[in-house]
Amino acid sequence: MALTNLDPILSLSKRRGFVFQSSEIYGGLNGCWDYGPLGVELLRNVKEAWWKAMTFRDDIEGIDASILMHPRVWDASGHTAQFSDPMIDNKTSKSRHRADNLIEDFIDRLRKKGKNNDADRIAVRLSAVEELSDYHAIIMEEQIPDPVSGTTDWTEVRNFNLMFKTFLGPVADDSAAIYLRPETAQGIFVNFKNVMDSARQKPPFGIAQIGKSFRNEINTKNFLFRTREFEQMEMQFFIKPGSETEWFEYWREQRWQWFLSLGMKSDSLRRKPHEKLAHYAAAAEDIEYLFPFGWGEIEGIHSRTDFDLGKHQEFSGKKLEYVDTVTGERYTPYVIETAVGASRSFMAFLCNAFDEEETSGEDGKTDKRTVLRFHPYLAPLKVAVFPLVNKDGMPEKATALYNDLQKNFKATYDTSGAVGRRYRRQDEIGTPFCVTIDGQTLTDDTVTIRERDTMQQVRLPISNVKPYLLEKLAL
Repeated sequence: MALTNLDPILSLSKRRGFVFQSSEIYGGLNGCWDYGPLGVELLRNVKEAWWKAMTFRDDIEGIDASILMHPRVWDASGHTAQFSDPMIDNKTSKSRHRADNLIEDFIDRLRKKGKNNDADRIAVRLSAVEELSDYHAIIMEEQIPDPVSGTTDWTEVRNFNLMFKTFLGPVADDSAAIYLRPETAQGIFVNFKNVMDSARQKPPFGIAQIGKSFRNEINTKNFLFRTREFEQMEMQFFIKPGSETEWFEYWREQRWQWFLSLGMKSDSLRRKPHEKLAHYAAAAEDIEYLFPFGWGEIEGIHSRTDFDLGKHQEFSGKKLEYVDTVTGERYTPYVIETAVGASRSFMAFLCNAFDEEETSGEDGKTDKRTVLRFHPYLAPLKVAVFPLVNKDGMPEKATALYNDLQKNFKATYDTSGAVGRRYRRQDEIGTPFCVTIDGQTLTDDTVTIRERDTMQQVRLPISNVKPYLLEKLAL
């Protein structure tokens, strides 16, 4: 079932404990979210799947760099001067917007009204923007209204730096100013030599990291898609100059296949090459997912040349080179970056898994079933164990099996209500397997295992349950 809006996801997320609004009892904090009992398991599984794909190999090492870094790191990377968005205010409503998003949303509204020629014309103007004044000219000349007040009483467009500023130590003055990191990549770049030397690596090799990043977004929107606090999974692959085309093609294909291997529908993914490249980039491509609100980036693959290491060499005065001790060859490596949002991937996998279908119950009546069709590896809970009834020795058998399975799997135990209702509860949270202990179990030590997607059941000896699940849940 294709989702046309986020309402079912928002409702399910709160009701079943995937995601809660941060500080909800105080009215919430805009752009910040808390992961509940099931959400934290899904997020952990997404991160573990990425970590295995990236670091369970000979040529990629992992690190965990500090969130707080020396201010000169951000001077070198360009974030201090250039990490900003174009901001515009409406004088009537006092609402604040990103100028480019305001124009993009207006283009989308025109397309929905069938005014494709106007939409295309404005889109061409937007793609050619070079100065802040260009945004303002489009907004005023196209009479783009404020979504809140409907007026076109706009301020000038100005830059807004997205980094969160704080202070190191007891004195809050400019000499103690530092920033919460807006990305995890710079922690990798400044540790390039440390990792290469300590892990005895040489190009081509990569460094991977999962961690929190912070951006003081002008506007947050679309649930987890644009937030102020989020997690990234980034890998920087250091290569010999001249091999960048080969490695860019390798990593763009690897990252595409990763999403497909975890059950992402191919018709919900697309590749989007960048039409305008950053001054340091040789190539760039996004992987986008078709969310209910439209296409949105979930990962970027970038060929970054030697810009990052070169800048940190310049600002730090330290050599960040590879030197071949046999040939004496020396060079500053080029970099291929893969940068995926853990939070956005979580949201994409949640939307991808959501389904509602009509089923027939045992009484012949039609029933609606909500099911999250997660890849088994990603599912927050792997198996649920039920005694058919709470008597005749069934609870004791079920509890013993549950305790044994918990040693290997995130499991749950449920005795409440009819077994069909218990199945539905597990379907709604994406549990791939349910094991039921019934009267036959007491005579021959066999159980039924019910599969989530097909609702088919097989009967196995209790001793075979764990091997069966281990095989089915392997990545």
